[in-house]
Amino acid sequence: MSKFYKIKKPDLSAIKREKIFSKFFNEENGECLLFIENTFDPYIHWDKLQYKEPIPKGYSREELWYIIKFNRKTRLLQSPIITEDHKKFSWIKLPKLEKIFHEIDLNTGGELFSSKVEGDKQEKQRLISRGIMEEAIASSQLEGASTSRKIAKQFLKEGRKPKNESEQMILNNYSTMKIIEEEYKDKEMTWDVLLELHKMITKDTLTPEGDLPSLRDNKETIFVTDKSSGIIYHEAPSVPFVKKELDRLIDFANDKSDKAFIHPIIKAIMLHFWIGYLHPFTDGNGRLARLLFYWYLLKKDYWAFAYLPISKIIKKSPTQYTMAYVYSEQDDYDLTYFIEYHINKIEQAVKEFKEYLDRQSKKNLTMSKNSKINHSFNDRQIKLLQFLYGDPDERTSIRVHMNVFQVANKTAIKDLRELSEQGFLERKKQGKNVYYYITEKAKKLFL
Repeated sequence: MSKFYKIKKPDLSAIKREKIFSKFFNEENGECLLFIENTFDPYIHWDKLQYKEPIPKGYSREELWYIIKFNRKTRLLQSPIITEDHKKFSWIKLPKLEKIFHEIDLNTGGELFSSKVEGDKQEKQRLISRGIMEEAIASSQLEGASTSRKIAKQFLKEGRKPKNESEQMILNNYSTMKIIEEEYKDKEMTWDVLLELHKMITKDTLTPEGDLPSLRDNKETIFVTDKSSGIIYHEAPSVPFVKKELDRLIDFANDKSDKAFIHPIIKAIMLHFWIGYLHPFTDGNGRLARLLFYWYLLKKDYWAFAYLPISKIIKKSPTQYTMAYVYSEQDDYDLTYFIEYHINKIEQAVKEFKEYLDRQSKKNLTMSKNSKINHSFNDRQIKLLQFLYGDPDERTSIRVHMNVFQVANKTAIKDLRELSEQGFLERKKQGKNVYYYITEKAKKLFL
């Protein structure tokens, strides 16, 4: 029989408030105050605090937790998200947020990229395609898609039809993200738009029960469970409550219900959490939640998020992702746990992307100069070799080359034939298809 997961909380009933605060405020060296302030980064929970070393002398861990919780309550800001029994989720503006938002605002305003990339529309489009593809694959894998990253990238680039439901999930996610980037980012959120996005990401797929994914009805109770253990982490609220809250979520997404300014990144994270918490559909809720995160940020001109596959970072720590939800729901409805987790993943995604660009830029600069002088490669051929060098598991074909560089069949054939005849690409026939792989000779161009 499945059991609900419950976080551990210490019994604080024996704590004498006057005594503990008298000791806290009369400290000479402020050791406890410094300790408490440091718990905002990371935003520690009891299950970590109970083992944390060292702790201030003269305090039990329960006493420290009591002070931490009291300190947090004095800083709480209300979110629009509520529970069915009218409890409000709240959050804290963490001390590090202003610095992070400043850096992200600079990055998404252009500093994330070199001036060369900024002026190269084709390169920007390639990076967008890369980011959307990685996000679509990882977001689907988080929901159970079993197709490997390598195979998924190949079938998306080659434009072939999906062979199974896992590939269909990935294709749906990829197509929907492209539509958001190209079109839906300019639309207001409505019930119709929400249903359209859900329909797109669940096209030609079924729920685990074998039904078509749809908006929940009153007969359905949805549980979020761990598939291996059967442990239940969340029971979705009732359908009447969900439908009423979706009206409020839509207003929030359209900035119609804000009583005070909330940074767009925080709002996007809240939309992500809100959909996950409500679980309004019989399937596809996680993918939809992460799509709304991107939709809102692109709508607010945070265009560089199209390059950043956050789900790829989340997939590295799926248990932490689950627990960020659980802590926020079970620890006094403190949404800060989920916000801090997500901010950390954004920081990591930005860092990894900048490192990727830096590596590519250094190697590509030398390669580009030598290739033009010594081999008379055109820009498409140079960029193809640079791409294949960046990921040796990749391959291309005439069809892929046509799609990526938006050229005619005749041009694609000429580009690939020249590189193959000079020994920079190896031509391999697999079934009815012909693919091209980078050779050792080509790799030497980057040394």
